[in-house]
Amino acid sequence: MRARDLGSAAPDERFGDPPGAPSGDRSGPGGDVSTRIRAVLRDAHADAALHARSIFGAGEVGLDADRRSAAASTYKVAVLLEVACQTAEGRIGAADRIRVPSDRRTTGPTGISILNDDVEMSVRDLAMLMIHVSDNTATDVLHELVGHEAVTARLRALGLTDTSFELDCHHLIAALLDELGDDRDALTPEELAERFRRSPSLRGERGNTTTPRDMTSLLSAVWRDEAGPPEACSEVRRVMGHQFAPHRLSTAYPNGPSVSGKTGTLFGGIRSEVGVVDFGGGEAYAVAVYLRGHRVARRDPDADRAIGRVARLAIDAIREAR
Repeated sequence: MRARDLGSAAPDERFGDPPGAPSGDRSGPGGDVSTRIRAVLRDAHADAALHARSIFGAGEVGLDADRRSAAASTYKVAVLLEVACQTAEGRIGAADRIRVPSDRRTTGPTGISILNDDVEMSVRDLAMLMIHVSDNTATDVLHELVGHEAVTARLRALGLTDTSFELDCHHLIAALLDELGDDRDALTPEELAERFRRSPSLRGERGNTTTPRDMTSLLSAVWRDEAGPPEACSEVRRVMGHQFAPHRLSTAYPNGPSVSGKTGTLFGGIRSEVGVVDFGGGEAYAVAVYLRGHRVARRDPDADRAIGRVARLAIDAIREAR
């Protein structure tokens, strides 16, 4: 099956690209699936860039698949891969114990980030928390352990030239707060929404950025044992299979295929998930959806469900064209 490009979403600088920026995908029209995906996004009051591909076969579907987006916590997949590879290479031990003192905390709503006391656990358990509940503190501890340069070098070796993971969670949050300004707590909701809209980090212009196509390339390499030693790729798959996130990609197929993934969430309506939908028998699909809601809300179930809906539309289009 030829690659199918659904074209560019309607111009809206709230999502990330300045007016007139190129859409990236150039593979051809997507027909009815394009109309249906746009309708889902419109109903959810959101814009999105997405890409889906068959991992072991042919076929892909994209909507602005080469548009730079804020990676948010989806970048933790790259940290997980580096941890798994260095473990497989014997540079660190999966059972090595790491102490995280009570004064070593990165802001976040889950995991070690919300604990009061000193914590000690193994490298592999820190990695599980990083993905299972998107623990920011566990992420930063592991990011420091393996080294930023090593994470970047592995991504470059895999050909992911449109991905830039410059910051750990602590520095990413600090940069975002700096962009929002010291007076952010005194702003009206409308003024705060405008700050969100103009934030370079949220627009995918700085900080940790990637594209849907790069992320499906990364996931495909992991699932084909091409991203590193086979045992490392197997560990990444195992850990991603334990993510607890029933509200986004998992809603695409309530029953049937297994779903492994990693969500990403930031201020200003940034909601995303990258993952693999596996039907068994060698039929698996990598998908990445980077969505930005027009409504600035801490909870937006319509936008969350839209991620699953557009992912299913894209995957089903590939399956039907086999």
